[in-house]
Amino acid sequence: MRNGFRLATISVLAGMGVLAVAGPAAAHVEVSADKTQAGASDVTLTFAGEAESETAGIKSERVVLPEGIAPDAVTLVKAPGGWTFARTADGFTVGGKALKVGTDAEWEVKVAKLPDGETRLSFRTLETYGDGKVSRWIEIQEEGKEEPENPAPLVTLKPGPKPTATTSAPASAPASSAAASAPAVSAPAVVQADPVSDTSGGSSTWWIWVLIGALVVAGGAVFLARRRRS
Repeated sequence: MRNGFRLATISVLAGMGVLAVAGPAAAHVEVSADKTQAGASDVTLTFAGEAESETAGIKSERVVLPEGIAPDAVTLVKAPGGWTFARTADGFTVGGKALKVGTDAEWEVKVAKLPDGETRLSFRTLETYGDGKVSRWIEIQEEGKEEPENPAPLVTLKPGPKPTATTSAPASAPASSAAASAPAVSAPAVVQADPVSDTSGGSSTWWIWVLIGALVVAGGAVFLARRRRS
């Protein structure tokens, strides 16, 4: 009985030890979006950086934007008191006075427009503490694979709407109208060609008929003159 109690106690303590060791590693930087469709406009992204240090507070968060989102398309909505927002060449940074030890960092930004064709957006983040320690949440989470040890914050989106027939019709309309108008331009030239040739043909043969008429008249006159003489 005592042996069973001891074994149970050891198992509980061992389990608590595992949880204690795994606790700090479970800290993450998470991100969520208020609009979850690719290509959406005016999207608010909410970030939460979990504090994992027991000796220093979070001082700054540097975010590298995914391809398709430019730094100048991002504006600050909310950040911890006293923190400022600054754009970088590949993203932005929010930071200021170090937060109290154990306090999570939360901030929000607005993105003018999400990429149209992307459904998985990774925001690699460098989390810096007041004592200089840096937690690098930069490993890309691949779909269908196990989460890496230091995953980058990920937003999963729904595919955007596909183009409809009505939206694509204007693009093809100019080509069809141009093709339809092409015969109309050449048609008058064909129609005019026949009358011109007929007119020129008539004007080149009228003198033959006049000559024949004159010969007939002259022949008749000669015939009458001879008849009178006889």
